[in-house]
Amino acid sequence: MAKNTYNRDNMTQPICFLNGKYVTFDQACLPLNDLGIVRGYGVFDFIRTYNGIPFKLQEHVQRLQNSAKIIGLSLPWSTEEIEAIAKNTLERNNLSEANIRIVVTGGSSTDFITPMGKPSLMVIVTPVTEYLREYYEQGVKVITVQIERSLPGAKSLNYISAISALQQAKLTNAVEALYVDRQGHVSEGTTTNLFVFQGDKLITPQENILNGITREIVLQLAKDKFEIIKQPINYSDLSNYDEVFITATNKEIMPVVQIDELTISTGKPGANTQTIMDLFYKYTRLGKV
Repeated sequence: MAKNTYNRDNMTQPICFLNGKYVTFDQACLPLNDLGIVRGYGVFDFIRTYNGIPFKLQEHVQRLQNSAKIIGLSLPWSTEEIEAIAKNTLERNNLSEANIRIVVTGGSSTDFITPMGKPSLMVIVTPVTEYLREYYEQGVKVITVQIERSLPGAKSLNYISAISALQQAKLTNAVEALYVDRQGHVSEGTTTNLFVFQGDKLITPQENILNGITREIVLQLAKDKFEIIKQPINYSDLSNYDEVFITATNKEIMPVVQIDELTISTGKPGANTQTIMDLFYKYTRLGKV
């Protein structure tokens, strides 16, 4: 786990960016009529560093901009301006490895519902939290929930369904919940993308998902080693797959060995998943493709 250089004991706090100022957490304030607070109207993106450098920062910022476009939120900042703010905020926090959250809300609204064209921008930097090693060595359990996300291509602030799903997952000692739509397609997780192996065929959904940055890296790394198929994954077909894994910025490549009550193949992470994990490690930590 990355070292946390601030805590309540030494009374130091992380430095964040909020609407043109770099302030500590206790100094950061949004007006109570901000649409992010009263309506959940806004978007965000989540980045982590490797070797102290924000990973795929430009791609994350561009996805943030696309999310804003999908929900009709106009951003007055350029890609370069947002990138610079993120880097400057990171530099103000003494962390060996960090998570960076870029959040844009709808801003203040006099009638509490109509955007007034002045969104709020904040950047929050926190230490990277590593998941248990056993998750990657032994695999994890996930559950499924009958939920269809509104505007799945946007990384919006509306996480009510995700929070509810993760609460259900926690009750069964699962680390994630996968969404199943009315057609019986397993699309993605609350914060993850989904991959399955059938032999040496790597299959992942393409429609009605958030295009994950980690997902795209996996597709690039895997294209010369496996046959890649982008198609719906049916819940009823899960027992036919040899390996399953999920991807996300914070989880990276996490093998799945149980979905609901179904044990995947041998109940252990498979060799193909391990290959993807090794490729991703070399790419992010060592800069090797």
